[in-house]
Amino acid sequence: MKKIDAIVRVNKIEEVKAKLEEAGIAGMTTETVRGHGRQQGRTELYRGSTYSINLLPKARIEVVVRDDQVDIAIAAIMEAAQTGEIGDGKVFVTDIIDAIRIRTGERGEAAL
Repeated sequence: MKKIDAIVRVNKIEEVKAKLEEAGIAGMTTETVRGHGRQQGRTELYRGSTYSINLLPKARIEVVVRDDQVDIAIAAIMEAAQTGEIGDGKVFVTDIIDAIRIRTGERGEAAL
């Protein structure tokens, strides 16, 4: 099993969710986060004053999938989240040792 953490633009969450569901991947966790990468934030003008915004709002999507679903999940996330502009985000993949469904006690892939 693998855990996929994707940091994407906030306005892309629904598109990513739809693509993952279309790919047969159910279940995900999302949260709103703030950060910056190479774009180093941005500056905005508000009431005549310039403000530097160093931490931009992003969405973090977490999905745990079977090993054979990793490439499918990454492709779905990339297709939905990619705009070609700086700040599209990143995808991280890590190994999952075990998963347990609390309600039934199922373990491993059966718990997904």
